[in-house]
Amino acid sequence: MNSATVRNLLVRGMLAGLAAGVLALVVAYFLGEPAVDKAIGFEEAHSHEHEMEVVSRSLQSTAGLATGVLVYGVAFGGIAALAFCFALGRVGRFSPRATALLLSGCALVAVYVVPFLKYPANPPSVGSPDTIGKRTTLYFLMMLLSVLLAVAATLLGKRLAPRLGTWWATVGAVAAFVVVVALAYRFLPVVNEVPKDFPATLLWRFRLSALAVQSVLWGGFGLVFGELAERLLNPKPAEAASGRAVPAAH
Repeated sequence: MNSATVRNLLVRGMLAGLAAGVLALVVAYFLGEPAVDKAIGFEEAHSHEHEMEVVSRSLQSTAGLATGVLVYGVAFGGIAALAFCFALGRVGRFSPRATALLLSGCALVAVYVVPFLKYPANPPSVGSPDTIGKRTTLYFLMMLLSVLLAVAATLLGKRLAPRLGTWWATVGAVAAFVVVVALAYRFLPVVNEVPKDFPATLLWRFRLSALAVQSVLWGGFGLVFGELAERLLNPKPAEAASGRAVPAAH
């Protein structure tokens, strides 16, 4: 793949990330923000300390949320596009559209779902400020381990494919990934700082909304970028013919 194609895919990846970010922003605003507001209300009702707001809550839930989600979407879209350039043709004989969807699904699982199941997202008022460094380190450690295990599982599947066939090689690689992740879950420290009187329904809705935002972000990126990559790498015959010179009439 030449540098011009990589550059074009990078631009399309960032645009696809922006589009996916808009979809994720809608989900975050309508599903996530109500749960955040209720969690903040719980914290204020059970706290005797009242700190002055540096940034107003209304600004955080609108412009702040939009900026964070959209910038994140553009950034991860560019990184995912570069990963797509490397993966295309190396993970199987898939079309650009199918490769983009496969990459997005695997990235969602490895980058977010696996760490989330061990260290799920918590709303405001959950977690001690004194342990935020430890919790952040554990989360990113789990994320890094998950990504490395996903890469190792992919390489294992490719190595087993000539002997076992694609289906059983994939099953074996996925099983190995699940087993090692389960061991990591077992031996990594447990973090449980949810107050006893915190509403279980609110906690569940917040975590579900966090998962929904990431699912829409990665799923939307896979669909949009897959379509853009397909049109770039496999143009339709009519589009390809339009670039040819029109034969002179006799």
